[in-house]
Amino acid sequence: MKVWLAQWLGAWSETLLLGGQILLILLAGYVLQRLVARGLTRLANRYQLPGELLLPLRGALRWLIMGSALMLALEHLGVSAGVLWAAFSGFVAVAAVAFFAVWSVLSNLFCAVLIFTIGPFRLGDRVEVLEAADKPGAKGRVIAINLLYTTLEEDAENGSGALVQIPNSLFFQKVVRRWRGTEHQLTPTTTPNET
Repeated sequence: MKVWLAQWLGAWSETLLLGGQILLILLAGYVLQRLVARGLTRLANRYQLPGELLLPLRGALRWLIMGSALMLALEHLGVSAGVLWAAFSGFVAVAAVAFFAVWSVLSNLFCAVLIFTIGPFRLGDRVEVLEAADKPGAKGRVIAINLLYTTLEEDAENGSGALVQIPNSLFFQKVVRRWRGTEHQLTPTTTPNET
């Protein structure tokens, strides 16, 4: 029995040793991040730091410590840290470019959701997007609101009666003047404090 156990352990000894090292690295990373979190909590209590500062700091340190432990464990498995870093940085670069490319579209989609839910104006309302307090901007009756643009119909008497498409995000970046009602009954909207 002893001979068989020695032969079996001899065949698996390298694998068991490697598994034990990896387990020890991950356990040390977990213990270290718990100690750092406990130390941060004590510092926060001692110096009366706000929780809004402590929460992201604790999360960032947790990710840093556990990520380092994982990288060290992968290094023990034979994965090159340089290859992992190159793959990670390549992924981050592609994600940043993709996010930057669709930022304007995502902004307009989010603003469309806000327009539909909050209702700063509705179909049929007349709105004017002001460039500055002394400069007039696009003005017309709202005839369509979709996920990217709000379409205004300019006045035939003031302009050409053309359709103007304004990106939805512009309504949250500029000052907007709004009149509720139809063409026959246009009344500027007022807040309860103004009356």
